[in-house]
Amino acid sequence: MEFQGICRKMHADLANHSVTHHDTEQANVEYTFILDNSKVDIPFSVGQHIEISWTGNIYCTSCGKKTPKSYSQGHCFKCFKTKAECDMCIMKPETCHYHMGTCREEDFAQRVCFQPHIVYLANSSALKVGITRLGQMPTRWLDQGATQALPIMKVGSRRLSGHLETMFAEQVADKTDWRKLLKGEAEPLDLIQTRDELLGEFQEQIEEISDEFSLNIEFDEDVKILANEKQREFIYPVQTYPTKIKSHNLDKTPIIGGVLQGIKGQYLIFDTGVINIRKYTGYELKLHFSL
Repeated sequence: MEFQGICRKMHADLANHSVTHHDTEQANVEYTFILDNSKVDIPFSVGQHIEISWTGNIYCTSCGKKTPKSYSQGHCFKCFKTKAECDMCIMKPETCHYHMGTCREEDFAQRVCFQPHIVYLANSSALKVGITRLGQMPTRWLDQGATQALPIMKVGSRRLSGHLETMFAEQVADKTDWRKLLKGEAEPLDLIQTRDELLGEFQEQIEEISDEFSLNIEFDEDVKILANEKQREFIYPVQTYPTKIKSHNLDKTPIIGGVLQGIKGQYLIFDTGVINIRKYTGYELKLHFSL
């Protein structure tokens, strides 16, 4: 069986049922492969042999034009230089420059940046702090391969969440070690206790940042502490973790394959190596499955 289309990041979601233990919710993670912006019912499963080949074509996910190279996960050079979703402030939200009148796209700012955002703690390769739009929970955590997550604050804009994330990053990492992520499950953490310790330690700085942003009457910029959130735990469909990480690169080797041993974050884990599917957004791929 073979499928062909333009690759998007995999869609990760939680199984319909979850288990609650006191202050923790636990659920299994399920994946759907995305080709041409449509969820494709691709019958891949752990233990199955899969071959992925790149046709050599890349199409911009924004304008749809063919491009010789992918920029910022699936954009042509023109869109990379002009689209708000490719601006540096997407990677570093605290550098948002909307208030300076230099935002690339007003519509994007209203639709994305001035929406409720969550500051969270997660455990993927180790403890980390991060931010995401309210509507992107739990997608953001699953894309990062987090085994645990806990929302700790709700704010009114991306820029404000970025300042809080930067503040917490003085004590907590804001990056994931992808190699550790793929070598096994992270040691379980008590995120609720960590939250309480961090909020106590940074109380004065939180109040200062909150006071600064509360002057903005155009948007809801209040900082809301989420004291009653449950800790989430996620179980990924992984049968075997690799002892040594080898990363497949379609730009160098356009045909790769192997027995699928698991899926975590945006990575397919084969017995021959791992591949980050999100990295190849916009690439035209062929997927062959041995049933």
